[in-house]
Amino acid sequence: VSLFFLQACGSSNTSSIHETDTPIDTTPQPTATTIVDVAVADGNFTTLVAALEATGLDATLSDTSGSFTVFAPTDDAFALLGQETIDGLLNDLDTLTDILTYHVISGEVDASTAVASAGTLVEMVNGDQVGLSLDGENLLVNLATVTVTDIQADNGIIHVIDAVLMPLADR
Repeated sequence: VSLFFLQACGSSNTSSIHETDTPIDTTPQPTATTIVDVAVADGNFTTLVAALEATGLDATLSDTSGSFTVFAPTDDAFALLGQETIDGLLNDLDTLTDILTYHVISGEVDASTAVASAGTLVEMVNGDQVGLSLDGENLLVNLATVTVTDIQADNGIIHVIDAVLMPLADR
């Protein structure tokens, strides 16, 4: 009986091996969501994104092999500078690059690490330093208040700030 069972199991129709009732999954696989992707999707960072694109820094912050922390000023924060100043910066890409890289830390710094670092200076990508401090429960970067923390992207973290950070030489 067991010989008959083995023979019955062994004699299969080979054409059924290649046929399947399971459809092929054509669902697009998720793509990386970079810091730039998150900023564009949010809709409150159009001036920041335009500045990043003007300087070419959008390519850097879209690189998934990098790791960054960005203190991202909103459109309202940029508006505080005035349109004339914004237009001037868009025509002075060296200064604009210096300002934008003054908003970026190489590596990921989440809110709890930033709060724990209050009272210290942190080096930014442009080589200058910002001061982290607390005003009550609010985290400050220089004099800018962090309004939203820990927006995660595949290549880093965004913390939203209410003012544009200006390196000392650019004030």
